[in-house]
Amino acid sequence: MSVRRLVPVLLIAALLLALVPTTAAQETVTIRARCRAGATEEWRCNNFAEVEAEVEAALGIDLQLELIQDNLDWGPYKQEFQLSSEAGEAVDIILSGHEDIGAWSVAGFVIPLDDLIPNYPEFADVVPSLWESMKAPDGKIYGIPQDAEARPLYFSKPLLSDLGWSDEEIEALPDKIMAGEFTFEDMLDTAQEAVELGVVEEGHGYWHRPVNGPDLLYFYYGMGGSVLDDEGNMVFDKQAALDVYTQFADARERGVMNGSHLGIAWVDWHTAVAPGEKVLFASGGTWFWFDWALNYVGDRGGEDYLWENIGAALIPAMKTGKPITLTHPLAYMVSSSSKNVDVAMALLAAITTPEANNRHAIGSAHLGILNAQLESEEYKNARFLSLAHAMLDYTTFIPNHPNWGAWSEAYWAGIQSVESGELSPEAALDVVVSRLQNEIPDIIIR
Repeated sequence: MSVRRLVPVLLIAALLLALVPTTAAQETVTIRARCRAGATEEWRCNNFAEVEAEVEAALGIDLQLELIQDNLDWGPYKQEFQLSSEAGEAVDIILSGHEDIGAWSVAGFVIPLDDLIPNYPEFADVVPSLWESMKAPDGKIYGIPQDAEARPLYFSKPLLSDLGWSDEEIEALPDKIMAGEFTFEDMLDTAQEAVELGVVEEGHGYWHRPVNGPDLLYFYYGMGGSVLDDEGNMVFDKQAALDVYTQFADARERGVMNGSHLGIAWVDWHTAVAPGEKVLFASGGTWFWFDWALNYVGDRGGEDYLWENIGAALIPAMKTGKPITLTHPLAYMVSSSSKNVDVAMALLAAITTPEANNRHAIGSAHLGILNAQLESEEYKNARFLSLAHAMLDYTTFIPNHPNWGAWSEAYWAGIQSVESGELSPEAALDVVVSRLQNEIPDIIIR
């Protein structure tokens, strides 16, 4: 074919090619998510990887996920986010306790989500009460619930049996506690008897957590205390705190507690409590259950061993006359450093489903966040979750207030001082009040 005849053919081919639609290059979006997770909690960040392709297809983007997940202590973990936020280099999605919403919203580290949540139908199924724990003092929502839980009282069935309790009495204990027929004082009496009879060593009648944390607040609530008044002001009820300190000082005098568990490593705490051989009563989180089954009694039969040897119930009634627990939802928050908020929200919506949250809840003994989860066979068949879910009718929450950390640390200092025998309850109260007035000048002491 001559060159003269070839030119028109090439022109026609070029025109035809121009008419064929071409696929535009996809935008590449990088999303970084930071999660803290223990041994059974890795779905907190891993769930994002499960929905990556789904979100890519829905948004028509090339999504590059960077998941940063470890079991760093909460203090350094939160400080890491705060420092990176101040530098404008924070991750797009941060997982943390709902109480951080108070300080981080005021500091501008995280963004309000009220205008974005209605765009994603998945969020409509979240248990309504959990949204209340996601609000900052300004009334806006700053978090998406990741999980919920309860903080039960655990008890050793073999040690109660050694005290002469029948199997029927042991199995009936959770119901007696729920009905207010077995109080916190009854628990301390039982623990004292166990010490005096040599069933447990002195100081091993009752253990709470070894370091500061949300659990300790239910003692104060149980004594009738409040942290916020009706106007949202931070308060400290001296009588409620004094009752807590007096109760623990009394427990020390009776040999039930002696400060031996204060400050010990968590692994040592769990090693002593989980088998049910050394500590009669202990309080902790529902997620302890699967952690114990996997890491502390796995060689003894795992969860089957726990059902045979460990019971779980509400925290027994104190001064208020009602049993109690505390729920500490974790929340996904979107950082103000994020340049791709819509993509971050699409990812959060994609993992706010019964399938995704069941992976986490059932594998880590956390409670579901969605109404639909309660109807899923997988969730209903998780025996321990079914037991713990009923505790939410008796639950309390930590306040989302910027000064919660200072309040909590001062209150904890009082507990430490009386349990270790350093101060009397009255002296501890004076120190705590002085510290609160110095660190939170506008706090109401009553």
